[in-house]
Amino acid sequence: MLVAEIFHSIQGEGALAGLPSVFVRTAGCNLRCAWCDTPYASWQPEGTVMTVEAVVAAVLRHPARHVVLTGGEPMIAPEIAALAAALRELGRHITIETAATVAPAGIACDLASLSPKLLNSAPDPRQHAAWRRKHEALRWQPAVVRAWLDAYPYQLKFVVAQPGDVEEVEGMLAQLRREVPPHQVLLMPEGTTAAVLRQRAVWLAELCKQRGFRFAPRLQIELYGNQRGT
Repeated sequence: MLVAEIFHSIQGEGALAGLPSVFVRTAGCNLRCAWCDTPYASWQPEGTVMTVEAVVAAVLRHPARHVVLTGGEPMIAPEIAALAAALRELGRHITIETAATVAPAGIACDLASLSPKLLNSAPDPRQHAAWRRKHEALRWQPAVVRAWLDAYPYQLKFVVAQPGDVEEVEGMLAQLRREVPPHQVLLMPEGTTAAVLRQRAVWLAELCKQRGFRFAPRLQIELYGNQRGT
């Protein structure tokens, strides 16, 4: 599989924020989010071709028990299921960060961190017309999301750029036809700088208070800025 990076940091997002974790970021993505903050793993994937055994050995060089499989989109990476199984055999806690456009198919996973994309994610049609059509057709797959919800402990994480996005989130949740506890719905401000995140956090936190959703900061931006290996 093509691996963009493997690094030891803390989990910056979601219910496990703050936990020391080893991140395995695969390269390649089936979406093209306008605000993607890892283009080196998505828009123009780069990295090193590694075997499952090599990835596991790299993970084991670090002391953390929590391993995060992320991307790009890790679920399209060849041998991702074999990698997850190998890590499970070694007693690692596995979080899979996915846009939930690919069914889980029984993959080993302790926390499904599902991040379906809102309308705000669509690429500019003037510059990326073909990808805009593909992205819009693929970004929201309720049946696939339900497959994840029914099989694993989960969190639903949405990137919010403006207050109106929260109504879109509520509409998507209704389409799932599942009783999703509000505290498992995480709303995260869109942005790649601490200043933008703080600005959007003010009104987003208030909306979370009103709707009962969980506000999700991005600790890695606060601590390290928007850079690789964090």
